[in-house]
Amino acid sequence: MELLPKLTAERVLETLRRGVRQEGKRSMQTFTITDITASITDPRMARNPRTPTECFERLEATSSIQKFQSPGYPEKYPVQSRCQWQIRAPKDNAILVKFPVFYIQDSCSSDYVFIFDSLSTDSSRAITQNCGQRPPTNPLEVISSGNFMLINLITDSMIQRPGFEAHYRAIPTITAQTCGGLLTNLSGNFTTPHYPSFYPPMVNCNWNITVPEGMNIRMKFTMFRLKEPGVNIRVCNKDYVQINGTKYCGERSALTLNSNTNTMVVSFHSDSSYTDKGFSAQYNAYDPQNPCPGKFTCATGFCISKELQCDGWNDCGDMSDEKKCQCEEDHFVCDNGMCKPKYWLCDQVNDCGDNSDERGCTCPKSHFHCGDGTCLPQSIMCNGKKDCADGSDETSCKESAGICTDYTFNCANGQCVNKLNAECDKVSDCSDGSDEQGCGCGVRPYKHNRIVGGQNADVGEWPWQVSLHFETSSHVCGASIISEKWLLSAAHCFMTGEPSYREPSSWMTYSGMNDQEKEEKDVQMREVKTIITHADYNQMTYDNDIAVLELKEPLVFTSTVHPVCLPSSSHVFPPGMPCWVTGWGALREGGRTSTVLQKAEVKIINDTICDLVTEGQVTSRMLCSGFLAGGVDACQGDSGGPLVCLSEANIWFQCGIVSWGEGCARRNKPGVYTRLTKFREWIHQHTQV
Repeated sequence: MELLPKLTAERVLETLRRGVRQEGKRSMQTFTITDITASITDPRMARNPRTPTECFERLEATSSIQKFQSPGYPEKYPVQSRCQWQIRAPKDNAILVKFPVFYIQDSCSSDYVFIFDSLSTDSSRAITQNCGQRPPTNPLEVISSGNFMLINLITDSMIQRPGFEAHYRAIPTITAQTCGGLLTNLSGNFTTPHYPSFYPPMVNCNWNITVPEGMNIRMKFTMFRLKEPGVNIRVCNKDYVQINGTKYCGERSALTLNSNTNTMVVSFHSDSSYTDKGFSAQYNAYDPQNPCPGKFTCATGFCISKELQCDGWNDCGDMSDEKKCQCEEDHFVCDNGMCKPKYWLCDQVNDCGDNSDERGCTCPKSHFHCGDGTCLPQSIMCNGKKDCADGSDETSCKESAGICTDYTFNCANGQCVNKLNAECDKVSDCSDGSDEQGCGCGVRPYKHNRIVGGQNADVGEWPWQVSLHFETSSHVCGASIISEKWLLSAAHCFMTGEPSYREPSSWMTYSGMNDQEKEEKDVQMREVKTIITHADYNQMTYDNDIAVLELKEPLVFTSTVHPVCLPSSSHVFPPGMPCWVTGWGALREGGRTSTVLQKAEVKIINDTICDLVTEGQVTSRMLCSGFLAGGVDACQGDSGGPLVCLSEANIWFQCGIVSWGEGCARRNKPGVYTRLTKFREWIHQHTQV
């Protein structure tokens, strides 16, 4: 049996070239072939030109904005759609397409929009492939390099979404002569072409920055996204920014560079395939003898407050503020010379970077680590008894499969699962499937970019966050959505010396809000019908600091209003786990509340250290969460808001409720939260959630 040669792009290309040469010999007309390409592509994107289709369109772009939509918009696109839009513009023009609404099924393996900088599905001319739902604050906007563009919609999933609306128009082509330039001011800003739209393919820009003699230049990128599939960001062989002879690409959370002279050249290059948002940059001239007047100068040239030097946190981004430090009493010295808070010792997280804070913390032979760092004999693991304070010795016990303890997941049919965090992990462990029921929570419908610098939350980034307003005053406390009619908050928001705080009629809830001072059309206002605080709430110690609020009218779940998942009583949030706290609380101790929703990344602190640094004030119904970056914490006005953690299955679970703390972001004074795993049954008893 003869083996057929493997079909490759090279073989197809050679066949095409041979066919063109033969056709050229037979033709009497003179024509020139400038380029022939062939590439492997998804067969679903191939279209037979002889077969008519309902959603194949040829569009002519002009300077005026025109529109087209996916089939079925704004209801649902049909299953197994194979749609194509070919857009052409006049010569010397490019095409700008903006999607004000973009809502495709989340999995790009089944449903997606693929955009090309050509009229064929050539992967070497792909601009982007997208799926999911985009928030209105971050619409998809793409630009071609020339006067044509191809947009394909492929849908195979049985999950149908509204699709998209697209606006397109012709714009002047970006060339090396129309981007970049000479910058001579002492400070300024510049961006990639058409930022925050995707930059066009095949563009080269050069910015020449010149400041007065004797001064140097500091460059800081406030947004940097040049991501491309399969590109090694250490090599940057495709799209890149080049400064001082070094290329930069990928996505960077912080990038600050300095010059050694009064000039700097910033070069930007994009190749023929895959574009991204690009960058936004700021520059300023500085005196090299005093680069950061009154501040600390990082090795990158970035300036930070002197108070942030040697405080145990990486404020510079390159750790230069934590080197050669004289550690204070409440810190210890890492082997690399950095200072770290003592309560980070032996928390099973490599905070020093060289693991010296975890050295000497290992258990003796035939012992194991509890979640709080305690060492216990292996012989007592999985014995059905709680030997570790956090019960971590009784999780994931294969030996006791099916045996019910306080630390196993209980199925609805009475079966018990000895598996760590079995609920909503997209694996059915219960024979009745109850571990995967009610798992439509904890997802963020909108897809979000990481915003460099700043901690303002994006619209819809935390769709379970609620703002509670008391009478005619503005934001007072936070809450989280756990169902259409129930919110979760802290008891201390209502159990005050003022009786009116306990009256449901005194409160108004705002779901889907981002900015307290803007009229946002998607915000849902609801009155409160019932306030239930824990009967054992202690106003002195904040023990049992939990409350549920019943709404008079149910919420309508949308892209900006969505419930968070509640953990089972056996759910484990290990020490060192990164989580997020959100709210409109004060930006600093004693300061006024924020108008825009704030977010802060913190980490779970083990119980032993939590008890130590709070001087024994925490109970088993509380947990501590400390700072990963300098001065990050919940603060006044965040009370009642959620502390949420992302599971391995990409589901957000609420770990805690903002309860109390000593000041805000004080050293060795982490925030204290109500531990939700201790109240799962209480919540279900009062809400049936």
